[in-house]
Amino acid sequence: MFYHIKELQYNAKPSSPDPVYAKKLQEILGGQYGEISVMMQYLFQGWNCRAEGKYRDMILDIATEEIAHVEMIATMIAQLLDGAPAGDQDMAAKDPAVQAVLGGMNPQHAIVNGLGAQPNDSVGFPWTARYTIASGNLLADFRANLNAESQGRLQVCRLYEMTTDPGVRDMLSFLIARDTMHQNQWMAAIEELEQTQGAIVPSTFNQEYEKQDVSYSFMNFSQGEESSTGRWASGPTLDGQANFQYVQSPQAMGQKPQLQPGPPYLHGTPPEDLRKMQGQGKMEPNQ
Repeated sequence: MFYHIKELQYNAKPSSPDPVYAKKLQEILGGQYGEISVMMQYLFQGWNCRAEGKYRDMILDIATEEIAHVEMIATMIAQLLDGAPAGDQDMAAKDPAVQAVLGGMNPQHAIVNGLGAQPNDSVGFPWTARYTIASGNLLADFRANLNAESQGRLQVCRLYEMTTDPGVRDMLSFLIARDTMHQNQWMAAIEELEQTQGAIVPSTFNQEYEKQDVSYSFMNFSQGEESSTGRWASGPTLDGQANFQYVQSPQAMGQKPQLQPGPPYLHGTPPEDLRKMQGQGKMEPNQ
């Protein structure tokens, strides 16, 4: 059961309207790594969780907080749109809001949304559920969550640098701080799961059935050998099962592909001898 408290989790009060910045702020609302994405990702991970109760409870704690963040950003966008647009473009020189409309405001904010936020990104691309991950494997999901929080915090920090509005920066500073916590939260959960089930996903697949000769080989498939100095090229593997092997000149291990000609009715490119017969008119249409 969900219920709504009228007060926001944190302040969302711009110091002055800025319709152009409202368009930029749409990215952390309806973009791939925006608040709608993490909200839906965490909700479905929680609702689908079949592991111990502490994981389901933790996931739904953060999922519900993300609903609050969606409301905060939507409220901020609506207030940034206050006073725009005016009807007479001839007043642009006198009215900063009209200048904003002519200079980069998202017209859908006025035409479609009535000076409100929309579930789209900063260039108007609609939010899609394909942005979300809920696989049922908590280690895989928590790693995806860490990536989402990392990308999300990066974007909020960039938006912080794109404004001098103290009210906007105040709200963004709160979101940045919560993303710091959320990254730490997912790293802690990942560490806990790795200690109990191992680092490789899925841990339940018998490694005897994989081609173990190449399980821990780093293959140099590009010019240069700088990659050989990395942690991934030598020393113990992170799953503790082997040592990394650096393969300087990997060799092809498969066959040379040789596909059979397609049937004539598909009208592909037949072998040379059949092409000659066709050119001489010696083949029937269905032959």
